[in-house]
Amino acid sequence: MKTSSLLTLVRYKNLIMMAVMLFMIKFCVVDPIIRVFNLTPTFTYLDFAVLTVGQLLVAAGGYIVNDYFDMKADKVNRPDSRIVGQEVSRGTATTYHLWMSVAGCILGLLVSMRIGFWQLGLLFPFEVGMLWFYSSAYKGMFLVGNLVVAFLVATLPFLPSLYEYRGLIAVDDPSIAAGVFDPAVLIYWSVGYAAFAFLMTLIREIIKDMEDIEGDIEQGCSTMPIVIGQTATKIVVAVLIAVTMVGLYFAYSNFLGHDLKSGIYLGVAVALPMVFLLVKVLMIKVKSDCHFCSTVAKVIMALGMLYLLIVWYNFTFFKTDAVLE
Repeated sequence: MKTSSLLTLVRYKNLIMMAVMLFMIKFCVVDPIIRVFNLTPTFTYLDFAVLTVGQLLVAAGGYIVNDYFDMKADKVNRPDSRIVGQEVSRGTATTYHLWMSVAGCILGLLVSMRIGFWQLGLLFPFEVGMLWFYSSAYKGMFLVGNLVVAFLVATLPFLPSLYEYRGLIAVDDPSIAAGVFDPAVLIYWSVGYAAFAFLMTLIREIIKDMEDIEGDIEQGCSTMPIVIGQTATKIVVAVLIAVTMVGLYFAYSNFLGHDLKSGIYLGVAVALPMVFLLVKVLMIKVKSDCHFCSTVAKVIMALGMLYLLIVWYNFTFFKTDAVLE
């Protein structure tokens, strides 16, 4: 298989986005909070690298198995960009999926054992199983497949915080024992971004189902556009976009201390593009409109991720209690 074909098969652009998301949670949120309280990070750079590679391998395997099960639908939806069954055999695809998934699970178990809580390593085979069942069954079910993908994406922001949290508990730092620092604050800061990632992924997945409706009908799927129709699906997506925007305002008003920088960035770089997406979704008429809206949703996710640079700035230069509320 050509290197370019392999990179396309594993959706390398999505993998890069996942790596950047993990990186920014680790270096813009987790490490700055640890420094505010003069603690030493227990989740080392090497640990983080192993965790990231493990996650990327599991995701890459998931993309491969997805294309494996989507061969029939892709003949209709993407006849010119198919790889499995055209540039690579189904058997080879299965082998790549197996080795990537196994390697990812091993790395996940190793880093979990390193921090003294091997049970976290079970997350990796759980993800492999969910990705397999998503591709083979859940994807064609009404809303189920969309929720599974959104849930898996939303777990990513938790991982650096969760591993650091377990590491800090394991070392029993005096600051923790004295109640000066509660490691759970790391988890709290991951919840908001995880919720944003969940909603934006859910929105994008439903839009993609609208784009792929012809092939999904051919494969006998029961996705939302097939069951309730394109018009009703557009309304559902519009409602989800509105809910996400309300959530952003709620987070800004209640947890970000009305920080001016946050307000300007979230308003201009995230909320306005979401208004644009809302309008474009309601105007969808042809397949190319769906693809455009899906791309806009991905850009909004990237812009939301870049907000973490402002979080890093606040933690680094304004070490106040407000940013830790």
